[in-house]
Amino acid sequence: MSLFKTLSTVFNKGQKPVSVQKKTSKTQKPSKQPKTKQPKTKKTVVIDQNALREAETKAKEIIIEAKDQALKLRQKAELEVQKVRSQMSSIQADLDRKRHALDKERAVLNEQEKFTHQIQSEATKTKKEVDTLKRQLLEKIEEIAVMTRDEAKKQILSAYEKRLSAQIANQIRDAEEKIKEEADGKAQEILIDAMRHGATDYVAEYTISTVKLKDEDSKGRIIGKDGRNIRAFEKATGVDVDLDETPGEIRLSSFDSVRREVAKQSLTKLLRDGRIQPTRIEETVKKTQKDIEKVMFEEGKKLCHAVGAYNIPTELIALLGRFKYRSSYGQNMIAHTLEETKIGIALAKEVGANVDTVRLGCLFHDIGKVVPEEEGSHVELGVQVLKRNRMAQAVIDAVAQHHEDEPFSSNESILVYIADAISGARPGARYENYEEYVKRLSKLEEISTSFEGVKEAYALQAGREVRVLVNPDKCSDDQAIKLASDIRDRIKNEMIYPGTVTVNVIRETRASKIAK
Repeated sequence: MSLFKTLSTVFNKGQKPVSVQKKTSKTQKPSKQPKTKQPKTKKTVVIDQNALREAETKAKEIIIEAKDQALKLRQKAELEVQKVRSQMSSIQADLDRKRHALDKERAVLNEQEKFTHQIQSEATKTKKEVDTLKRQLLEKIEEIAVMTRDEAKKQILSAYEKRLSAQIANQIRDAEEKIKEEADGKAQEILIDAMRHGATDYVAEYTISTVKLKDEDSKGRIIGKDGRNIRAFEKATGVDVDLDETPGEIRLSSFDSVRREVAKQSLTKLLRDGRIQPTRIEETVKKTQKDIEKVMFEEGKKLCHAVGAYNIPTELIALLGRFKYRSSYGQNMIAHTLEETKIGIALAKEVGANVDTVRLGCLFHDIGKVVPEEEGSHVELGVQVLKRNRMAQAVIDAVAQHHEDEPFSSNESILVYIADAISGARPGARYENYEEYVKRLSKLEEISTSFEGVKEAYALQAGREVRVLVNPDKCSDDQAIKLASDIRDRIKNEMIYPGTVTVNVIRETRASKIAK
């Protein structure tokens, strides 16, 4: 507009004298001036034509200058278009790189043979879409000439994002389905690998031990005069001695494997020594009990070191050692604990859980089963003894929750539960409901010892007999008979058992003097 304004102004300036001249001639015509002034009027007309020519010349110069400016503006506009096209080419290159990256990722996720056909079809479809997109981009580039840089960039990115969103969603769904399919198989591989690392040799535990004899004459020495030696031995050890079952051996029967082991080693020592008499029997049994305590403590240390647990309190080591002579459903407790702990450690490493917590949780999960002379389930007793020894709360929780008595509070507790289930439930690990059997025998002894005057009570012959030893100073012969009837009645009312249970109440007095 400024260019046309300039031209208008110039033309107006060039015509001004003419218009003045015309006005002058119009005003002078009625005045009737003399003809002598006419030459002067012609001179003025000549001057106005020169000015007009000058104006025309200037106008041409201005037009030429305007054309130059228009050419420059056109060149500048072309440069801007080229710049925008260059930017669009860069954007197109970035988009192509992203597209190739996504194609590569899709190819990796679908590398299995069963997805080969799908990949080929998707690749063909993608190529067609890329060609279509290219055509669309070319059309958009033509339109971009009238757009700003930001508007063009925003429009292209928006269109490409819409196209990729459906493709990415399909890839995510495919990946999720693949993960679901592989998850079960991977879990099985982890469990099988953990079981392979944790497998240990074991021997099924029963309630009978045997002692081999050199000759049949040894049985007579064990029985003693009027059976006093065998009675003293059964009283001191709390086991049932069977001499008639098999020739050449003696069978020792008791549900308490520690008592049975003490009896077996004591009898072996007595047979080797040859001096079998009540006093010698009691001394040998007491000494053997102390030796067994040392053996169990060493076994506890060995178990802790086998699973990599150190700095364990002495009380806990001693209790773990009692696993050597304790079995669960016929499965030795040391073998079970060692196997379960190895499985738990392997699982913890696989899933990234706290290995030390799982290690101690597996090691102590059944420690309540060997806590002596306390009431409660093995889970409750185990939690109590761990709290008494100030173990970490995470370990205590793992022990408290390994039978789902409480809700799981951590992944470590779940792993302890899984490891225990694998070790106990795998084929061949256990052979019968040993836990209920032990509870029944323990209940027989508990009922018998609850009466006043009873010193000791032992369940024998797989629970078919309970032998009660009374204090002769507090219980007379008549009271012993009544005591047997009372114990029998309570067993009948409070327990469920197969067959019959014989209650034998023994009252014995003894007098001894030492000659010097």
